[in-house]
Amino acid sequence: MSGCLCLPCYKKKEGTSAAAAKPSIDSQTSALLQKPTHPPLPPSKGMDAVERLKSGFEEFKTSIYGKKPELFEPLKAGQAPRYMVFACADSRVCPSVTLGLQPGEAFTIRNIAAMVPPYDKNRYTGIGSAIEYAVCALKVEVLVVIGHSKCGGIKALLSLQGGAADNFHFVEDWVRIGHIAKKKVQTEHASVPPDDQCSILEKEAVNVSLDNLLTYPWVKEGVAQGTLKLVGGHYNFVDGEFLTWEK
Repeated sequence: MSGCLCLPCYKKKEGTSAAAAKPSIDSQTSALLQKPTHPPLPPSKGMDAVERLKSGFEEFKTSIYGKKPELFEPLKAGQAPRYMVFACADSRVCPSVTLGLQPGEAFTIRNIAAMVPPYDKNRYTGIGSAIEYAVCALKVEVLVVIGHSKCGGIKALLSLQGGAADNFHFVEDWVRIGHIAKKKVQTEHASVPPDDQCSILEKEAVNVSLDNLLTYPWVKEGVAQGTLKLVGGHYNFVDGEFLTWEK
């Protein structure tokens, strides 16, 4: 099963060496946490890793940067993006590619499962400072939160068991930002298969993030004054679909 995040529980069994120890995975969640089956490697995988980056830049410089001075020259003086986009860090869902966003058009934050935490001056200050800068300094007009199909972070959220120990330092605590969405899906769609619950949760987690955005005072003020719009989105790369809705 493919996903942007896998959460095996790495526990070494007694009497086995570190090399021989295998990940111990709770039987109820193993289906959601299996190691992804990787597709055939792209041609770039045969290149040196650094050379791949260099060649990619040379292609960009020749084919795009050098041919669009009308786009890049104004950016030397500053940026004035219309959008702030929250998207997942999954390598398959780059919003600049999927939405055709040009340099200077979107101030973008990417993290596990495109989560937006609630306002808190003592936690998640990286996200808070980005939102504050985008709204108060850059004067963005639209805040967009985009979930996506086959999201491993959402699968991890759905598979978390109450009282179970965390396997990672940060991951589980981060995806718990969406616990309200998880509770809603499990209550309203209890009879739905786990894969379908995941698909529903991908969208409900976006709604929780949109609600959390309103806990930031400058966002709440902007929405009330009509200078800011909150938009939810979902990119289904399996079927090639993109949905949007306004909060």
